[in-house]
Amino acid sequence: MDEPSDAQRPHPPHGAHGRPPSRRERWEAFKESPFLPATVLVFILAAAAGLFAGSYTYSMADPTPRHVPAAVVGAHDSERGRAFVDGMEKALDATLALKPYDTYAEAKESVDEQRAFAILDVHGQDRVTLSVSGASGASVAQLLAEAGESVGEKLRIPVTVRDVKPMQPGDPRGLAIFYISLAAVIIGFVGAIQLSVHARSLNPLERIAYTVAYALLGGFSIAAVVDWWLGAVDLPFVESWLILALTLFASGMVFTMFNTLFGRWAMLPTWGLMVLLGNPSSGGAVSWPLLPSLLGHIGQWLPPGASVNAQHTAVYFGGHQHAFPFLVLAGWALLSSGVFWFWRHRHPGGRPAAPAHAAE
Repeated sequence: MDEPSDAQRPHPPHGAHGRPPSRRERWEAFKESPFLPATVLVFILAAAAGLFAGSYTYSMADPTPRHVPAAVVGAHDSERGRAFVDGMEKALDATLALKPYDTYAEAKESVDEQRAFAILDVHGQDRVTLSVSGASGASVAQLLAEAGESVGEKLRIPVTVRDVKPMQPGDPRGLAIFYISLAAVIIGFVGAIQLSVHARSLNPLERIAYTVAYALLGGFSIAAVVDWWLGAVDLPFVESWLILALTLFASGMVFTMFNTLFGRWAMLPTWGLMVLLGNPSSGGAVSWPLLPSLLGHIGQWLPPGASVNAQHTAVYFGGHQHAFPFLVLAGWALLSSGVFWFWRHRHPGGRPAAPAHAAE
């Protein structure tokens, strides 16, 4: 067989096509590939898993009272009264922030206004009545009741413990309100994510309108299932529905705002604000006197905490509703909507405006 001539032999490629790609060229190719965001997501998801577990464990695994507001009536300045209060603080390893009232009715009003978690009524040197409020916080009420009975036995002071505002029978631990608020928060921003994926061409005003629509329908669905179907909690239906709808809308617009500011990475600040920080500090699963003090203060200013507070008052303290949680929810909704509207040209999606001649 004849040997191939020099012209027929394959020659090594010349120029840029012949040399191996440089490190910079490989990096540029990697940046343009789907492997970079996938790799980043691997590390983000691993960190998020640890932070998620850590935030809930830090807040809820070992709730410890630190500062418990309580009303006091009767002879609390007597020797036996002071001994009982000191014993309670030692048993709880916390400070009882006592506020004296002239009558029991005034003290009970402070519980209804959620300024106090219990009433300490000292009857001279004879006995003590400790009125706890399970609806103000089941975990706090349980700790106060256990501490009161223990201290009474130790000091040989008869102690009567009673719950003046018990939880509803279908929700003995008071977690249903936390769960329905959590559902509203999660579905709120998940709905906004789905609109961005499946209805990307919605214009800004249309996107806001659809967020309002799923917020109203979703809030109705949550309230109907929990109250009418399961019968777990007897809700003041219209008020609870509107609180849930406002929570859904605020949560959805928070994601929409971050999507406008950060694009495809919007889930990171949304998850951090609403789930890692907002839900553990909401006071729903663990009442705020048992939370680390900083979390207890921050949580009241975030949508999950505001939703829990408004819903909790609506269900258990009707007639004593506060404006603050509604202002917080409305503030987040307005802020998020305003940022989205102001920078709507940056938001991914939407449709180009129709040419003038097409409209004619």
